[in-house]
Amino acid sequence: MCGIAGIVQLAEPAPLDPGIVRRMAGAMVHRGPDEDGFFERPGLHLANRRLSIVGLFDGQQPKSNEDGSVTVVFNGELFDYPEVRADLIAKGHTLRSHCDTELLPHLYEMHGDGMFEKLRGQFAIALWDERRRRLLLARDRFGICPLHFTRQQTPIGPLLLFASEIKALLASGLVPAVPDPRGINHLFTFFALPGPVTCFQDVHCLLPGHFLDIQLGDAWQARILDRIYWEIDFPDEGAEERRDFRRFGSNAHAPVVDEFEALMRRAVERRLRADVPVVSYLSGGVDSSVVVALACQQRRQEGKGPIPTFTISIQDPKLNEKNEAAMVARHLGTQAIVVDCGRSEVLQTYPELIRAAEGPVIDTACAALLLLARKVHATGYKVALTGEGADEWLAGYPWYKIQRLLGALDAVPGLPLSGLARRAYMRLTGAPKVPWQQAHRIQEAIGGSSAWFNVYGLFSTAKLRFFSRAMWDRLGDHLPYDDLQLNVARARRWHPLNRSLYLGARVMLPGLLLSCKGDRVAMNSSVETRYPFLDEEVFAFLAKLHPDWKMRGLRDKLILRYLADRCVPRSIAWRRKAMFRAPLDGFHTTNFPTFVDQLLSPESLRRTGYFDADGVRHWRQAFRTMRGGNQRTMIEMGLVGVVATQLWHQTFIDGTLADVPSQAGQRATSVEAHPNGRTRG
Repeated sequence: MCGIAGIVQLAEPAPLDPGIVRRMAGAMVHRGPDEDGFFERPGLHLANRRLSIVGLFDGQQPKSNEDGSVTVVFNGELFDYPEVRADLIAKGHTLRSHCDTELLPHLYEMHGDGMFEKLRGQFAIALWDERRRRLLLARDRFGICPLHFTRQQTPIGPLLLFASEIKALLASGLVPAVPDPRGINHLFTFFALPGPVTCFQDVHCLLPGHFLDIQLGDAWQARILDRIYWEIDFPDEGAEERRDFRRFGSNAHAPVVDEFEALMRRAVERRLRADVPVVSYLSGGVDSSVVVALACQQRRQEGKGPIPTFTISIQDPKLNEKNEAAMVARHLGTQAIVVDCGRSEVLQTYPELIRAAEGPVIDTACAALLLLARKVHATGYKVALTGEGADEWLAGYPWYKIQRLLGALDAVPGLPLSGLARRAYMRLTGAPKVPWQQAHRIQEAIGGSSAWFNVYGLFSTAKLRFFSRAMWDRLGDHLPYDDLQLNVARARRWHPLNRSLYLGARVMLPGLLLSCKGDRVAMNSSVETRYPFLDEEVFAFLAKLHPDWKMRGLRDKLILRYLADRCVPRSIAWRRKAMFRAPLDGFHTTNFPTFVDQLLSPESLRRTGYFDADGVRHWRQAFRTMRGGNQRTMIEMGLVGVVATQLWHQTFIDGTLADVPSQAGQRATSVEAHPNGRTRG
């Protein structure tokens, strides 16, 4: 993985200082500590920071085709690189290096815009077509690699700036750090930032499966289109493939499991391809255990030893999976490296986590994964496999079971007991009431009932407790679900389980698992994470299967468990899902850092304006006397969200709220202010 950045002038260009794009690249050295590269044309500057993994000695970027008419900077990996390279050479293309980046200008020559749907891997791409004066910015199907962009009016004319990280945009001195309350509303609605909205005004996240088509033309009359090259899709309900599904318990050797195993083996084998050693995360759950098992089998076939594994040991008996991970490591003979993480480590790491994520983070497990990636880097590795994606495609989360149970209540026609049960549960947990009109708007935006919404819709009522009156006034009638750009008409034709999977994959996958738990915390330590369950062929296979292969009764991830039964201990294969969590309550007990009280002081809360100071004070006090249960968890997550948002504001917007380092202060000393309040290099 790498970091990419660039500036394109959207009107007839005035001279553009090359130092601007170099500052942007310098803000992402952690993404590419090995080397940098730059490309300059009138009105266009591109930059790359490289983490060398493939083509160690000749993979410098940018890369161009033979005549230099197409040039690319690239972040990511094309996992079918050897096969595609051989095919291009056979068709007469001249390739001068051994890196996958060089494939892209040649694939564009052959397929034009259609090349994106042919790519197999994880990527963010900036491609310049000199002849057509056209810049394309593209992102992979599931959102593994980040890409942000913004349009700005500046003293040198209108610009479009893009970068792998928002820090690079801010480092340009041309993008002001102004909060967008819609992004904070996203956080408290989804507990994730799925895009395109960010917490920075006018800074957008390019959505997965999209590309920006920026056509400059001969007269510098820019046209910018956001285009879709791929979308998550499922068969119409009733058209799914049942395959050879027989009675429960008799499918361990079914041909469909054989086919799934073959696809997973290929996905793992492709993600082991690198010119540097590859390791794997191992949690002790079925997902990462299967990945490690298949990786070890592949390495044995290549005459190599088992893949090294890295495990987080949460210092809480209710959350620790160290013993299960150790069982898998012993079974497979892997070298197991364990990283301890408790309340103090979470608290101490949170400021760094917010700097890495560039937005507030409610899930404290992200801090644990930041520590894990730091250990991978310190041990001398650059690449790690991980198990994200299995829960998304195979209904691995507990809310799918809740939805199944609620659905059973509606077995009597005309008697909607599930709705009554939901309302009764909200009363029991003390959740604030959501106006009926608002609930109806949400249902329309997501295409019907959803297992994901049953849980996160409940937790999102925390904002009714904490948002200030001024915050509600700023938001107006903003509905975060409208920003998701869901294909609701298509989703209404799917099985309800697939419709729920779709919403989770659109929100949690790019908005949390692949960002705050994936790319951002890993690349903060110059580590690339790879995801076999997000292989294009694996998804296509699982998407078309009948939901019974994903969830039967209350048994989740059924086909994966049959596969796991072949390669890991049975107790792991059929182990109940354990949510990977780190301690939440460290922010609210008596032993927390000084910065927490500073951020939650009435003065700091009034200065940011997002939260009601009296409400925060009341719930902080009430939380300390609450016993366990979902009401306590809802309050807990809400308070973490308040701390995280205040910490984000301190880090990027106003560094005077607390005694925590602030990038806002660093920017102020490195750029010169314009009279209109913007900055310049």
